[in-house]
Amino acid sequence: MDLFNLRKFLQKKDTIKLIDTLTDSLGISVCIADSTDTVIYGADIRNHSGLPVTVNDTAVGWVYGQDTGKKAAIVSLLHHMVKTEIERKALATETLDKYNEITMLYDFVEKVNTFNVKEIANFLINQILEQIRADNVLVILKNEISGKLEIAAEYGTNCGTSRELPQETGLVCDVMLSGKAAIINDCRSDSSCVLGADNVNSMICAPLKAKEKTLGVVTASTSESYNYCADDLRFFCTLVSQAAFAIDNARLYESLKGAFIKTVHTLAETIEQRDPYTGGHTKRVMSYCIAIAETLGLSPKERERLELASVLHDIGKIGVSDNVLRKTSKLTDEEFEEIKTHPASGKQILSYIEELKDIIPGVKSHHERFDGKGYPEGLIGTDIDLIARIIAVADSFDAMTSDRPYRKGLPFEVAIDELRKCSGTQFDADVVEAFFKACDENKIKPAESGK
Repeated sequence: MDLFNLRKFLQKKDTIKLIDTLTDSLGISVCIADSTDTVIYGADIRNHSGLPVTVNDTAVGWVYGQDTGKKAAIVSLLHHMVKTEIERKALATETLDKYNEITMLYDFVEKVNTFNVKEIANFLINQILEQIRADNVLVILKNEISGKLEIAAEYGTNCGTSRELPQETGLVCDVMLSGKAAIINDCRSDSSCVLGADNVNSMICAPLKAKEKTLGVVTASTSESYNYCADDLRFFCTLVSQAAFAIDNARLYESLKGAFIKTVHTLAETIEQRDPYTGGHTKRVMSYCIAIAETLGLSPKERERLELASVLHDIGKIGVSDNVLRKTSKLTDEEFEEIKTHPASGKQILSYIEELKDIIPGVKSHHERFDGKGYPEGLIGTDIDLIARIIAVADSFDAMTSDRPYRKGLPFEVAIDELRKCSGTQFDADVVEAFFKACDENKIKPAESGK
């Protein structure tokens, strides 16, 4: 199999146009042959000497012509174009590999609990209070990094989180180490009951065990005299055991979610590296979006959708050619039309990943205008997804305040004035107002370039 299909590459109009222009300017006639020495460009003049077009020291084609020096210029052009095309395809392959990794992560994440640890701990406390006599309840977890015991959730007047938990002695540590539940019905006379002994009369304690791991312990106690019995212990242990598996799953979910988010950010940074003039753009847009979301009071689920969409809003630029993306001067109308394809390309790319389909509206429509004069569909007003309307403001603000090769970024206040002028026309007025409020609350600050 050929390392590179030169025949297919030379079927592109832009490629042919470049070669035609160069041969005309050099005043030379050449023919180009593929790796099998079959002519794929120009008249057959293979009776003249040929120079190879190589990839990794392997010839993928030949250039034939009379003038060796001018012929070498054609070879040099082809070599550069082939190298660029190979790099572009390699980036596309890397991107698809990362997409597959994201899909795998989400398929697995769907099978575990989506509650966070704090919610599970508080839910457990509520269940214990409904079923068992208790004035105080503590959910204590072992920190996965430091190994120290820490309070995850609590209930009761004797459960101040400011005090130090015993790390080596006492009932909590004994239960943690042994993995066995225990009852103490006279804490004031039992030296092992060091946790709140002055204010606690009876205590029941059980380990949070899941998959042969002890994640922590849960204690329930009374201030007045009370005798916990075997039935109390059995029911208490049942509740704690169920919570342990949920906490273990939640920790796994949080770990996988963190890996997924990291993968998404890495993917965005990989694509952003193609355009050296937009360094940090994705992170800034995400930061602005999060600030707007907080001001608007979006739900946690919508904030997560916004965060992912803001990170991947320019994913479609993978389909834009490097010479357009890296251009240091103003784009021509034709080049701008190519840039305008990236929202639709982003939609197409994300449509292959089931778990990311809900962010497609935000990615696809972030260049729509509130007055209907945007692209790619010319949507109007609230027909544009809210996530897209938020990204539109954040993206435009960063574009205005960031330096470009052909201009300096606008000062912060000037960019603010531009948003104000375009509020209700280009941008959703409510989103712009939320942006201004976030600025007033110091959630959005001037960037280094556009102060």
